[in-house]
Amino acid sequence: GLNRAFEQQGIGHRFVATRCADEGFPKPHPDMLLHLMERVGAEPRETLMIGDTTHDVELARNAGVAAVAVSYGAHRPAELTALDPLALVDSVAELRRWLRANA
Repeated sequence: GLNRAFEQQGIGHRFVATRCADEGFPKPHPDMLLHLMERVGAEPRETLMIGDTTHDVELARNAGVAAVAVSYGAHRPAELTALDPLALVDSVAELRRWLRANA
């Protein structure tokens, strides 16, 4: 499904590595993120997980990686905030601004 979405949107060339749930342990196990970090040669301090679920934020924590939560996805903002991400953003534009200021 991910490859099909990339193809439909014409954005596959922007990604050097991907990992889906059926390619490892399920979230919040850190396997997916650790594999990607190894693949691209990134250390935890150089990595940021952006996610819309508590599972994403917990996965980041389990991998020793910082996380930014987005409120426009699957889980409610209060649930995400309770996990203490670096930030909770409410739109793609706000995420872009946060990344420019902090990444």
